[in-house]
Amino acid sequence: MSETPIVFNRRAVRRNRDRAAPGLDRHDYLLAETAERLLDRLDDVKRDFPTALDLGCRNGTLAARLGQDRRKRGGVRTLIQCDLSEKMARAARAGESPRAPKEAATLAAPTLAADEEALPFAEGTFDLVLSSLALHWVNDLPGTLVQIRRALKPDGLFLAALFGGETLKELRGALTEADLATSGGASPRVSPFAQVRDLGQLLQRAGFALPVVDADTVTVAYADPAHLLADLRGMGEANATAARRKSFSRRALFAAALRRYPRAAALEGRVPATFQIVYLTAWAPHETQPKPLRPGSAKASLAAALNDKDKT
Repeated sequence: MSETPIVFNRRAVRRNRDRAAPGLDRHDYLLAETAERLLDRLDDVKRDFPTALDLGCRNGTLAARLGQDRRKRGGVRTLIQCDLSEKMARAARAGESPRAPKEAATLAAPTLAADEEALPFAEGTFDLVLSSLALHWVNDLPGTLVQIRRALKPDGLFLAALFGGETLKELRGALTEADLATSGGASPRVSPFAQVRDLGQLLQRAGFALPVVDADTVTVAYADPAHLLADLRGMGEANATAARRKSFSRRALFAAALRRYPRAAALEGRVPATFQIVYLTAWAPHETQPKPLRPGSAKASLAAALNDKDKT
């Protein structure tokens, strides 16, 4: 068996989240927006999921929304929160998310620090696993998806959001051009993100049933690229690629990148930052779920159906 390629430095991912934890409330607009869109998909499923996992909980944004009314969205009564960063997990345990409504219902939400690549949960533990903007930092995404599927009860639901391949395309292009111009080579300075077309196949390989993958594009306008970089650090989304240069980047590089960053006339001269949010919906297999027809089992051919339509 081939070893999993190390794309991300997981220590750096943890360190970035640790540093972001104290001031996350000043940079969590995108996190809050994505959490709400993810839970909108949960609202469309008309059944209850009493025991759930929030994988990559940060400061508890999902927990705040799940318990924001008496019915508790998704019928969740117990939500286990976990994050790679112990400081983020502590913030979630303390209920420090500023987005939590003051009238929010109490939701039982035990919290722990845990690695998404080595989940510490027994098979068949959860009715629901949620993950909002965490899985794009995982090296072995197929392996993590297998662990998530095993942690679900039969017919349990998996809902996740992660950054897709079009994310930060403006920043990536500006930094690459600047790196080539100032040093003659390019170092990875923006994380590589999964492509939408690949994620459905990964869900199937992991043993999930009825996978659905869809994507939204969120464009955020900034006064200048420096504000974007500050926001990424504040969210814990700074560069953590294993191949990044370990030395401090020169000021000349960032000055060159700022000059090359595209500005949008439609945004009155402000700079756009594209975030492609990919949503995954899939189920742990169960015998009651719809099954695809076996090849060759159809009772009528498509050609015959089209001919009949032409005659009407």
